[in-house]
Amino acid sequence: MESLTESFIHNWPYWFVTLFVIVAAYIDGKELRVPNMLTIPMIIAGWIYSMIAYQLTGDGWYVGLGWSLAGTAVGLATLLPAYSIGGMGAGDVKMMGAIGAWIYCANTFYAFCVSAIVGAVLSVAMVLWARQGQKHWNQFLFIINEIVTVKNPETLATIAAQRKSSMRLLPYGIPIAIGTVLYFAWMGMLI
Repeated sequence: MESLTESFIHNWPYWFVTLFVIVAAYIDGKELRVPNMLTIPMIIAGWIYSMIAYQLTGDGWYVGLGWSLAGTAVGLATLLPAYSIGGMGAGDVKMMGAIGAWIYCANTFYAFCVSAIVGAVLSVAMVLWARQGQKHWNQFLFIINEIVTVKNPETLATIAAQRKSSMRLLPYGIPIAIGTVLYFAWMGMLI
């Protein structure tokens, strides 16, 4: 059995991503945005790390870069649809892209799935805590109707921006962080 130190050394990229998502979630919770100064360097660092790691194992830097780019694409793709209709901030999308740059395709997708569940639970909890269930249920049905009838992402984004001030907002970096760390812990990536 690995010692805690050996485990940390072996799994340091997951710990590094964990630190990143915690910082991003804190900033998002405080400022309702995940800054480019955090996400863009994390994406680039993931590409560089992957090139070096794969080169050192003999697989070639281009293989590592390929996996990292693919992971970045998966991370971006998970939240891009919500962003395109105004339901998500660009920083959250880039946050998922940064996660993907480090943990590649499958792990990014699974971390996103856990994050989506966490986001749904937190959203419902926020609404119930505020005792505004009916109001938000009606808004939810109205938004679904808009998506089905309007279908134009630019128009939907404009409508969403106008409605933003009347809605209870969930800084989505928080569910992303919780979901990612829960996934890492569940899969034994942190020990």
